[in-house]
Amino acid sequence: MSNGAERMRRELMIRIVRDFKDGKLADTIDRIPIALRPKTEKSSRCCIYHDRAVLKYRLMGLLGFSSEEETDELRSLKSYLQEAIDNKDKKEVKQPLSVCGSACSSCPESRYYVTPTCRGCFARPCVFNCPKGAISVINQQSHIDYSKCIKCGKCQQVCPFNAIIKTTVPCEEACPVGAIRKNELGVAEIDFKHCIFCGKCFSKCPFSAVMERSQLIPILQSIKEGREIVAMVAPSALMQFPGTVEQLFSAIHQAGFTDVMEVALGAELTTEHEAAEFAEKMIAGQKIMTTSCCTAYVELVKRHVPEFFDKVSTTPSPMKFAARLVHEKRPNALTVFIGPCIAKRWEAENAPEVDYVMTFEELGAMLAGLGIDIMNQEPWNIEEPADQASRNYAKSCGVTEAVIQEMSRKNPDLAKMNFKLDNKFINGIDKKTAKLLKLYAMGKMPGNFLEVMSCGGGCIGGPCSLIK
Repeated sequence: MSNGAERMRRELMIRIVRDFKDGKLADTIDRIPIALRPKTEKSSRCCIYHDRAVLKYRLMGLLGFSSEEETDELRSLKSYLQEAIDNKDKKEVKQPLSVCGSACSSCPESRYYVTPTCRGCFARPCVFNCPKGAISVINQQSHIDYSKCIKCGKCQQVCPFNAIIKTTVPCEEACPVGAIRKNELGVAEIDFKHCIFCGKCFSKCPFSAVMERSQLIPILQSIKEGREIVAMVAPSALMQFPGTVEQLFSAIHQAGFTDVMEVALGAELTTEHEAAEFAEKMIAGQKIMTTSCCTAYVELVKRHVPEFFDKVSTTPSPMKFAARLVHEKRPNALTVFIGPCIAKRWEAENAPEVDYVMTFEELGAMLAGLGIDIMNQEPWNIEEPADQASRNYAKSCGVTEAVIQEMSRKNPDLAKMNFKLDNKFINGIDKKTAKLLKLYAMGKMPGNFLEVMSCGGGCIGGPCSLIK
């Protein structure tokens, strides 16, 4: 489902790529907010000047800076662009998400409301089912006493007229770990001690106030300088772009990348190591092991269920294995992971083998800005195609299927033990499944192999996917 926030984000990306290609971005970038919000056009906020300010902060994010880093409101975007170019080789651990205070709407508190469609019916199920006695009927209309309301939602569930609605703060409602809250000014803030970088707040904020810190400029500049740079494309790309995977790889090569490889080749190594690790731990008597390829899930366990961390596989992710494969052939190459995931930005910040991360949105914008049509490309010769099981990593249960297939071939010791595999999966992390993981940590849930994916459906449902 497309929306205005997505379209504006992608429009800004395309303009940056197009003007960078033409060698005029330094001259045009400060005028982009004015071009997109001229005086003659109606504003989407209080005035066009507010709109332009928000566009400026969006552009800062695409240049690799968060709005919180701003110390001089008069500083030009051109100077941020130059800093991004100058520091392209400087790897700093930075938070991949930020909140633009100017874009945040300060949404009212989440609560239940009685609408005028309430008929004050004789049955009054809302009154009789409220566990705290927070509802009374005055002048044939139900009223909620918010000092007593615990937001259980039972009144909404039982109302025969659907007269009771729930309003939410979308970013808070989406966050599975309560890492985003409004500050004393009513502006959303991310608590990075608890954030798992799943990107759900980024996807759900209707004002697009949650922004990611892009690495688009360092990638474009490295290509411009003719440096050896390899694109590592995640398996989920197969469902995101038109044409064949071979045509997509040709388009990426035409965009300036020296070489293109499937991250699914790294997934083959992840499968091999994870299957061996699982067999080893089961033989040693461990009760359960979980997958480790989803960064958001690993961060969730680290920060919120640390007692379960020793049950998470220690096998590196397909992204890391893919980068190592690149460096075996091209020791001096820059590596760029391309996928749908914000959490991979965080993983890459802490992984020396990965230089940059680009999202599918950014890749789509790069191809559009450079005028490259995937459908018109000749097929790329994939010298070493990945197996289908590894390409299926992008789907929920794909990791499990690959590991089971590997174990059936290479783990005779488990067969000798009459070992019975009991695989389970969590398809998407939300508030309920985050609590479910705590039950797994307490040993109260069945299963000895658990696959966890932060996004519903797997990586194909990532926050920066083009098709959701």
